Amino acid sequence: MAQPTNTFDTYDSNALKEDISSVIYSVDPSEVPLLSSMAKTSASNTLHQWQTDTLRPAVSSNKHVEGDTTVAEARTSVARIHNFTQIFKNAVTISGTDQSVTNVGYGKQMAHEILKVAKEQKMDMESSIFANLPFVAGDSTTARQLGGLTSYIKTNVTNIGGSGGANPTGNTPGATARTNGTQTVFNQAKFDTCMQQVWDSGGTPDTVYLSSAQLQRALGFTGNNNERATAQNGKVSQLLSIYMTPWGSVTFTPSRHQETRSVFILQSDMLALASLRPMKNEPLSKQGDNVTRQVLCEATLVVRNEKSLGLVADCTA
Repeated sequence: MAQPTNTFDTYDSNALKEDISSVIYSVDPSEVPLLSSMAKTSASNTLHQWQTDTLRPAVSSNKHVEGDTTVAEARTSVARIHNFTQIFKNAVTISGTDQSVTNVGYGKQMAHEILKVAKEQKMDMESSIFANLPFVAGDSTTARQLGGLTSYIKTNVTNIGGSGGANPTGNTPGATARTNGTQTVFNQAKFDTCMQQVWDSGGTPDTVYLSSAQLQRALGFTGNNNERATAQNGKVSQLLSIYMTPWGSVTFTPSRHQETRSVFILQSDMLALASLRPMKNEPLSKQGDNVTRQVLCEATLVVRNEKSLGLVADCTA
């Protein structure tokens, strides 16, 4: 069928109202599970310090003759550990005209962008915490840098079969990065070995952070009652939420903001975020027909005792 002659249709109209949804959709990876779960504390200096202590090994020879003279044994002092605060900063500039127009799906452009920047900055902080980077004290021309998790963990590191890798060196935790080695496939044996190392060192790990690729491999872990893939009520479940070992039970948490090559076994109460300047949104001086605001946070990672943490290093992607 054809239109009658001179039919006026939507293709001829210049007055159609714009049809645009007021909902803005985003699927960007904004979750920051480690940052969200960490204890929050305060820092009062750009150099943030804390102390660790250790007990001597247990001995079965602690026995003495009746009435003998008591002699003091040698004792060691606590260790002082530190990290430097890092400044996270982002700014948004919006023209005066844009501040006055009406947008679809949200109010003012500035408010919309500031909300996005706050999420992005948290993602940057999560990435920095996981990063294999040493701390940097900084100076008038060099930005301070917080030392990431990998620069502190050296007691409980597993890389069975790999070669060339090296834990952070020196007597100052956080001062050097780990040297990456030959990558090998992440498996249950390596994970269990690292869990055992953490337990032997006195730790009680509760959470594992790993990439989606390594979690996919962890789904293949076997156990005495491995029923994750059984069908029930028309559903197939292939999950790994809690993994129970003789060395403790841990929750597996996938993370989008860490290196695929690293699987972190953590004791949550041994980590904290120390803020010198908590995240804030503040206006900057005008420099013409525009408005500028910045989102700023200054904080650092606190690793209260690295012996409570574990790392399965150099895993293939």
